[in-house]
Amino acid sequence: MKNIIVGTAGHIDHGKTALVKALTGIDADRLAEEKRRGITIDIGFAHLQLTPALRLGFVDVPGHERFVKNMLAGVGGIDLVLFVVAADESIKPQTREHFDICRLLGIPRGIIVLTKADLVDRDIRDLVRLEMEEFVAGSFLESAPIVAVSSTTGAGIDDLRRELERVSLEVVEKGATGHFRLPIDRAFSAKGFGTVVTGTLISGSVSREQEVELYPTGRKLRVRGVQVHGKLADRATAGQRTAVNLADIEPAEIARGMALAAPGRFRVARLLDCSLDLLRSAKPLKHRAPVHFHAGTAEIEAEIRLLARATVLKPGERAYTRIVLREPALLLPGDRFIIRMFSPVATIGGGTVLDTSGIRYRKADNAVARLDILAGADVAAKVALLVRESKFGLSFADLISRTGLVERDLESAARASQLVWLRQPQPWLVDRSWFENNKTRLVETVRAFHRANPLLPGIAKQDLRGRELAAAPPFVFEALLAEAKDLAVEGETVRLRTHKVVFKEDEEQARAAIERAFEQAGLAAPAVSEVLTKAGVESARARSLLQILLREKRLIRINEDLVFHRSALDSLRHLLAGRKSERFNVGAFKDWTGISRKYAIPLLEYLDREHVTRREGDERLVL
Repeated sequence: MKNIIVGTAGHIDHGKTALVKALTGIDADRLAEEKRRGITIDIGFAHLQLTPALRLGFVDVPGHERFVKNMLAGVGGIDLVLFVVAADESIKPQTREHFDICRLLGIPRGIIVLTKADLVDRDIRDLVRLEMEEFVAGSFLESAPIVAVSSTTGAGIDDLRRELERVSLEVVEKGATGHFRLPIDRAFSAKGFGTVVTGTLISGSVSREQEVELYPTGRKLRVRGVQVHGKLADRATAGQRTAVNLADIEPAEIARGMALAAPGRFRVARLLDCSLDLLRSAKPLKHRAPVHFHAGTAEIEAEIRLLARATVLKPGERAYTRIVLREPALLLPGDRFIIRMFSPVATIGGGTVLDTSGIRYRKADNAVARLDILAGADVAAKVALLVRESKFGLSFADLISRTGLVERDLESAARASQLVWLRQPQPWLVDRSWFENNKTRLVETVRAFHRANPLLPGIAKQDLRGRELAAAPPFVFEALLAEAKDLAVEGETVRLRTHKVVFKEDEEQARAAIERAFEQAGLAAPAVSEVLTKAGVESARARSLLQILLREKRLIRINEDLVFHRSALDSLRHLLAGRKSERFNVGAFKDWTGISRKYAIPLLEYLDREHVTRREGDERLVL
């Protein structure tokens, strides 16, 4: 089933609501005041199963100048516009403003509908048709069909339905596989249900019992139920008018302009880098000018900051701007927006969000070149730019929150841009140039360590990370080590693959002297400091030689103070092997070995750790 959202646009009292009723049989005016005054004040909704394979959702918007902000809340998610002009009045002020809004929002297709055709003769209808053709020339409506109808008599309604079916076939459906986003246009309490919000589902899907997040508040909520076009459903998908029944929240806590989306998926933003088009009918726009910002269903006060050191944007021009919102909102690159002046309140421009990171531009930065990339169609180039700007790369989760892309698109971008793609413990992209440069740095740091410490096997891994990449995620550091072919990682030590410890003559003699001192002492181990003092080399080298002997397991340290030669401990193991399953106490152990309690207790604790013996109360068992 193809779902298309159709919106109305046009001047007040040109018959938009009557047209929707004639097409669908549904009166989109839902407020008593609307019916009393005969004008649409707020957004109205209807639906039509045009064919078994095509369902249309209608968004009827107000045409009165005072309610254009309500019109903007409804028109953002539409795929196709019915641009309504009354045949007895032709083009009026809100005809022009609604046309500008549709064009600025990038609505791809539309149908021009000449309503109230029964009130004028054929010559007048033909004249209005010519006026409309001239009015829309060069725009997205230039080749749009023009259909004359009467909502009162029904004339032309069937022709309009046929055109709706034909044009809808050309419309690309919204992405049901994308990330769930529902801008909220209404929140109310329904008897027997509780709190209900409605909106046009612009991306992804939502199901019963799903957890969602209310942006920008960050509140997590549970979906109790879903309706699509007024009927209960297990799931709603992109392109459908959707009502969501939410648990544990009151309608007063929800406002138009908020949005529902997957929890933790996105981040709200207040600083937006955008491409902005200023209408030819607008006045010059100055740097730091205050405006009303409209995107999705949201209306927020904002300030325009012109980039590239510009001080004014002239009518009809396009420029990159930073828009500073007074309140945070859920916006993503590619979202369209409208800006309106404060006084007089009028639409003056609109454009596309390019980046929501709020990156700080320095004087030397080329903001225009950066935004040229983000405004382009090359997804791989955009992803590569964002990754390059982040010192240690970005996770897929970060990139999704920054771009709204799905993982499949990120994987394609990673391959196309040849970024370094780390898959564990989470998908992560790193700039290849940064990656290669840091591999080289790590190798040079280890090489310098070997020059300064020739007797050590290598640098401790954590020491290396602390020197070069202390702030980097641990897995990025590990990936660099794994890819650095000149480095070898042995446990917690990193060395050059070519590194070997080479002793000088005095070091060979000192090493032998240290080992001999412990070997001759047997189980009555000498003090380490005493042995090192007599080694014949300065203390730093003597300590390094001791570490080498310990690493080679020729010497074994059983606690902080005691070191034994391997042969002494091997003899002790052999002694106990002949007493297997025998129980003994400390006194017996001292008698067997001829050592004092000073050595006996630490040795027994060592044997317990090595599972040679097991302590049982005051005795031990030889295992």
